Amino acid sequence: MAKSKYLVDIVSYGIYTKWDGKSKQLPKIQTFTTDVPAEIDVEFGFTVNIKRGKGKVLQYCIYHPNITDAQGEIMAPFEGDVHIRNNDWDFYLGDTIWAPIENKLGDWRMTMEIDGILIAEKTFNLYSAGESQFWKRRGY
Repeated sequence: MAKSKYLVDIVSYGIYTKWDGKSKQLPKIQTFTTDVPAEIDVEFGFTVNIKRGKGKVLQYCIYHPNITDAQGEIMAPFEGDVHIRNNDWDFYLGDTIWAPIENKLGDWRMTMEIDGILIAEKTFNLYSAGESQFWKRRGY
């Protein structure tokens, strides 16, 4: 594999505040973790800082655990790309949980590439929050 000429640092990963796609602000980290309770609207992912990448295109992909659509077909991974705007650039890649929760459990792998070179990846385990988590969040 070719050596990356980009300096990439995973700044944070885990559970974040709600992401607003219309805002220039990235969501804020709440909890550093790769184990995420599967609850509606939980925002999770990771933030990277990329140096020396201005003008390049970052390709990202979110592989989810065989989530099915309304017709029962397995959904394809979520893919996209974004242009790197400057030489000291922060980018957040994440997702959120929606109903039904049961088919969202398992490993969610998130990757980022530039010029076909994998520059960052993180895998999150979504688990059923269950009753014990309900009481734990309430201090019992």
